[in-house]
Amino acid sequence: MRGSIAGWGSGAVGMTIFSGSLPATRAALGGFAPLFLTGARATLAAMLAALCLVWLRQPLPARRDLVSLAIVSLGVVIGFPLLTALALQHVTSAHAIVFIGLLPLSTALFGVLRGGERPRPLFWLFAGLGAAAVSGFALSQEGVPSPIGDLAMIAAIIVCGLGYAEGAVLTRRLGGWQVISWALLLSSPVMLPLALATMPAAAQDITAAAWLGLAYVSVFSMFIGFAFWYRGLARGGTATVGQLQLLQPFLGLVFASLLLHEPVSATMIGAAGVVVLCVAMARRWA
Repeated sequence: MRGSIAGWGSGAVGMTIFSGSLPATRAALGGFAPLFLTGARATLAAMLAALCLVWLRQPLPARRDLVSLAIVSLGVVIGFPLLTALALQHVTSAHAIVFIGLLPLSTALFGVLRGGERPRPLFWLFAGLGAAAVSGFALSQEGVPSPIGDLAMIAAIIVCGLGYAEGAVLTRRLGGWQVISWALLLSSPVMLPLALATMPAAAQDITAAAWLGLAYVSVFSMFIGFAFWYRGLARGGTATVGQLQLLQPFLGLVFASLLLHEPVSATMIGAAGVVVLCVAMARRWA
């Protein structure tokens, strides 16, 4: 029971941190290209991870863990940041944020495939209802959606769910922050050259909002958030704690309203209530 409570608490902290990722990415795209943003955020986070690993004298991962770490890197270090950055060039942050509500289904599916978890049938029912509520909210938003942006977000959800589930399995052996740290270092030979090759020519013209967005996604989204999130998934279960992601779109919209001055509609508040109920019921029957 204590492990479950600790897992949900740690997962909630990670989810809250992740809720600011898309608004921060949108702000960063005001001054940086998607490729540079993807490479730079991973490189900066890898530097922070390397300092922590050396300072705390963490042992090297076993050879058997390298493939799993590569999957984590492809999913959450490279795939999700790049795909969401590309999507945000075609859709608003509010439109993109609601797709995050589909992450619990993606995470739970890969948790079953990669982690051997077997939630009860009612869990899948409430998880599906929660995802349907998020999807209905997305379709109710004003404006013409972009097929390119939507497809990029769907692809991002798939690769991120795989990275979350794979990281949760590794966390049981390596620890939460160690998993994302080694995944960042594993990807650095690709991310550092990418950042250098796509560096903006006139850094003095970059706005403060873009710099702050880059700092947030580098330190919080790419490192601190994962330390809490992976620990939560490992302690409370990938499929169950993953349902907290159903709340992430609505927290993200609040952050988008505060940071980007986007309006928060009554529809969002009503849909949030439905999603909270689905999360509670999914937890009960997990």
